[in-house]
Amino acid sequence: MKPANNHGIKRIFRATGFSIKGLKAAWVHEAAFRQELMLAIIMLPVALWVDISTIERLLLIFTLFIVLIVELLNSAIEAVVDRVGSEIHPLSGQAKDIASAAVFMSLALCGLTWLVVLAPLVF
Repeated sequence: MKPANNHGIKRIFRATGFSIKGLKAAWVHEAAFRQELMLAIIMLPVALWVDISTIERLLLIFTLFIVLIVELLNSAIEAVVDRVGSEIHPLSGQAKDIASAAVFMSLALCGLTWLVVLAPLVF
């Protein structure tokens, strides 16, 4: 059997296809991802509209992406744990709880960043 030609531009296109497939799966199967993505879609124009510095604008936008990235990783961890077995195991619960805590921390970071950057404009 001939080895797969999986390098260069062909690899990039394949990887992009897998990434799009993953985003679609997260949209279809993960309510939290849908909610966070919709919130990011609403908040992104706000970050672009307010009168702040470029660095502050980037901080607001980056934190939105961090939440989405961490949610994708959380969903991947949950899928793998669920795939491994349906029996209750302390390590399975621990993995899911830690991944959930990562999402919580990313949301806290996002909220705190938005509060610190936007508070001077409001108060």
